[in-house]
Amino acid sequence: MELGEMDVARQYFLQAANVDEDGTVGEDLGGGAEKFLWLAQLSEEGGQDSVDWFEKGALSLRIQIQALLDRKKFDKESEALLEEKRRKLAVALCGVVEVYMTDLSWEEDAEQRCEALVTEATMVAPGFPEPWQTLANVRISQERAEDARAALKRSLDLWKDLPPENAVVPDFPTKVSLARLLMEADMDVEAIEVLERLVGEDDTSVEVWYLGGWGLYVMGEKQKNGEQQSNGDGENWKVSWISSRQWLEQSLRLYDQQDYEDERLGAHAKELVSILNAELGAVAVSGDSDEEDGEDWEDDDGSDEEMAGA
Repeated sequence: MELGEMDVARQYFLQAANVDEDGTVGEDLGGGAEKFLWLAQLSEEGGQDSVDWFEKGALSLRIQIQALLDRKKFDKESEALLEEKRRKLAVALCGVVEVYMTDLSWEEDAEQRCEALVTEATMVAPGFPEPWQTLANVRISQERAEDARAALKRSLDLWKDLPPENAVVPDFPTKVSLARLLMEADMDVEAIEVLERLVGEDDTSVEVWYLGGWGLYVMGEKQKNGEQQSNGDGENWKVSWISSRQWLEQSLRLYDQQDYEDERLGAHAKELVSILNAELGAVAVSGDSDEEDGEDWEDDDGSDEEMAGA
């Protein structure tokens, strides 16, 4: 997996699944649920095949969780292990929800399955952000905007004030997905805060710089149209748009350097930069003149703070 050899990895996981068909072999021997969860994500068929692997993983985790609960001696180590298993189970259930919202969305009972699965996930691991984030995704698809925002706030509140190394903090891809959901839910300020944190973790992500630029563009548009509160002299939209241009241009710079494959992302970023250039002209604020002179932000330790803009 780490070498990017997905087909080879899939074959090894399949061999492991053949040896430990129910996930009952001890994890110290390489058994357990992990191989099933990887196979769900690596499935070439997707759809029901992914669901089947996720469900095998979920069953294995339920067995492990029950074994931990049945222990006569329950110490701090057991409690931590139990929480870890519950989180993995919730993530597996959320994985099934994602499949039913995409590959299997045409199934008659897709919405009911999603509802049941995400309810179980939030009950299994209420102290972790992933199930609440998935619940928000379901609510957005149902056009229940207020419920989606409430779920997103609950997800974000669980980890936003924690240090990066804390186990509750979700992984990088999950936070990127969260930023997208926050933007969909019109939680622009929260989305930018998450994206600034992501830039601090990895300043080479094309998608993160693009999302930050897009989010700041939308924020500036709302400020300009009076749809969002603007402080001071009412010119906040310019600050937001100048910051947006900086984020987008950095995204395009990395896009070219990395030969990034998402052509639609690149085209949209270029379109937004063109609009911003036409609207802003020579407008500049502190920090923008450096960008105009071609300063390379990758070497600037304070770039993520400077580009926060609004």
